[in-house]
Amino acid sequence: MNNNPKSIRLVSLDALRGFDMFWIMSGEHIIHALAETTHIPLFEWMSEQLHHTAWNGITFYDMIFPLFLFIAGASMPFSMQKKVSEASVESAYELPNVVKRSLYVAMVKRTVILIFLGIVVNGLFKWNGYEQTRIASVLGRIGLAWFFAGIIYLNNNTLKQIYWFVFILVSYWLIMKYVPVPGFGAGVLTKEGSLESYIDRILLPGRLHSKVHDPEGILSTIPAIGTAMLGVFTATFLKAKNTFSNYQKVLVMVTGAFILIGIGLLWDYSFPINKRLWSSSFVCFVGGCSILLFTLFYLIIDLWKLQKWALPFVWIGSNSILIYMASEGIINFGYTANFLFGGLISYTPEIWQPVFTACSITITQIILLYIFFKNKVFLKI
Repeated sequence: MNNNPKSIRLVSLDALRGFDMFWIMSGEHIIHALAETTHIPLFEWMSEQLHHTAWNGITFYDMIFPLFLFIAGASMPFSMQKKVSEASVESAYELPNVVKRSLYVAMVKRTVILIFLGIVVNGLFKWNGYEQTRIASVLGRIGLAWFFAGIIYLNNNTLKQIYWFVFILVSYWLIMKYVPVPGFGAGVLTKEGSLESYIDRILLPGRLHSKVHDPEGILSTIPAIGTAMLGVFTATFLKAKNTFSNYQKVLVMVTGAFILIGIGLLWDYSFPINKRLWSSSFVCFVGGCSILLFTLFYLIIDLWKLQKWALPFVWIGSNSILIYMASEGIINFGYTANFLFGGLISYTPEIWQPVFTACSITITQIILLYIFFKNKVFLKI
């Protein structure tokens, strides 16, 4: 951790962001190829974990998106530390209104850009009519949830932020359980019958992801604010000046993570863990898992200073939005990887070629990201 209070930055946070993005950009394809080639039970299990659940339940792949949103929330207290130091106040909540207004403008711009980039990823430039254009997106949800979490963070002390967090999750649960949907009734938590899906069908413009439902829809974006807030809480606690040592903070974060996981598992009985609905139980369960992962990275990278192994993840994490957009079809990494490594791969056993091809795509991406990192070229939004 940088000891300069005006520019605190955790290497572990960049590395965790890169670890998270690694699976989306191409890491999953390596595991799928290994599973199909070797049929080793471990790889087959990992391959199964790199698919979304059909509806209720949880896999590792379901955690990737909320982990990224958690990291976005955790970055907020650190990114605003310079403003806090310059204003000679103790927290962002105490910043002068003129400073907050400038932050609001920057936050609105960032959110609008993310929403637009999300529509681009959805195929905006392959225009096939408004009704065939999907407006909801992963980047849009990140922008909106991060924005509203930021508004709560800037205008409330930590205790009131916790009240907001509880209010959001409990309110979402009660609304989803007890507000009736025409033709289905109340508490129907299916793709077709849930209140979230119904609101998407009548209010969300353009094409829905699944005709009757969108996993990044309107109502389910509200509990996603809670996911970002968990990141805010974790970073606020970690950077706070208190009597806890660094290792005591690790213990507290691990304890808090298991409590959240336990709450999520208990809540699952009434409100199933469900990524597509972004259920309150999902927020708690995945939030606990995100804190555990972050704590592990923080312990190894920032406390134990074992950092070299994580450098590729840091390169990825430093340009996460760029590689996400590129990997979603804007750049054909497969073509480039084949140009660089295809000849060599053709001499390997045919059964292993899918594995080497998948690895070559990842290597190509990491080389590009290393060049960008080395030359300080970053896509900042």
